[in-house]
Amino acid sequence: MDINFSFGIVSDPHIALPKTIINYEKKRFHLVEVSIPALEKALAHLESLNLDFLLLPGDLTQDGEPENHQWLTERLAKLPFPTYVIPGNHDVPSLLATESAIAFSDFPNYYQQFGYQNSSQLYYSQEIVPGVQLIALNSNLFNSEGEQLGALDIEQLQWLEDCLGKLQDKFVVVTVHHNVIEHLPGQSRHPLGQRYMLDNRDELLTILKKYQVKLLFTGHLHVQDIAESDDIYEICTGSLVSYPHPYRIVQVTNQDSGKVSVNIKSHQITSVPGWEDLSIRSREFLGDRSDKFMMNLLTSEPLYLAPEEATKYIPQLRYFWADIAKGDNIFQFPEFPSKLQQYFSMFSAINADGSPRLIDNHVNLIIN
Repeated sequence: MDINFSFGIVSDPHIALPKTIINYEKKRFHLVEVSIPALEKALAHLESLNLDFLLLPGDLTQDGEPENHQWLTERLAKLPFPTYVIPGNHDVPSLLATESAIAFSDFPNYYQQFGYQNSSQLYYSQEIVPGVQLIALNSNLFNSEGEQLGALDIEQLQWLEDCLGKLQDKFVVVTVHHNVIEHLPGQSRHPLGQRYMLDNRDELLTILKKYQVKLLFTGHLHVQDIAESDDIYEICTGSLVSYPHPYRIVQVTNQDSGKVSVNIKSHQITSVPGWEDLSIRSREFLGDRSDKFMMNLLTSEPLYLAPEEATKYIPQLRYFWADIAKGDNIFQFPEFPSKLQQYFSMFSAINADGSPRLIDNHVNLIIN
């Protein structure tokens, strides 16, 4: 099979027209004020390239506002290449429509030009270039109480297995909003990380492994990170409205050996009109909001520090989450007790032997 295609990834753009922006003071971690100019700058770069398509792995809007969905569909329709989207938790925050958000079932109606040819289904399968199939999953599920979960329902899992059984002669890539493979130590067990992961990820991974799917593209976590499990690579792309405001360009090609090369390059939006020092201000924006997060991290498992003890270390950890989001960081806190040093070193981009493993932003993956 001849494989040679390239595409862009813009994740979690959280589009917010100025009239829709809500100020939650320090509760909000997204700089939605720059959502539109940041997207425009990323698209201007992507439009200058010879791409086959653009992938948006969810959280397209601030909080599911119909006018933000409408603005985005009109902008994407002007691109010189196809675009494929999936819903994130912010795109469909409730099962039924509210005064400010679309209904869960309305999402495909907005994006029929962008993958959802079947407007009655929130997931789809589409050939994106000859011999290459995109499977786009919906990881938003509502329980009987109307609470939003991150999971695939049984019907979707069966549909996925049926699809993959018919696509064994094609190269398949899968996209889903929630994380499937851990991107942080203990993410699937820690209360701060669990909500970013798919509840039934083990079932999904079993199916992907059975049909030898190797590439999985996600968002949601607002972190640049590439993780691997059983030869399945999950490429998580950070948010366009959070530090460091990244997007990716991916080139997939055959090799003579029969393996496939997946070359990934990342770019960052460092300034937009009115925010010429975006990188600096954005990093400070996260730092200003880090105290509560770091307190929760230090006082939860596995550290279980007393609040009075945790307070001593919070100032040195002001930029910890920003540095995690940027990817490819080595964390060293020599002034911390050995227990804390060992814990935070686990977040470093290193191999088992302690050597740097800087693959989160720029890498050439070779897959079988």
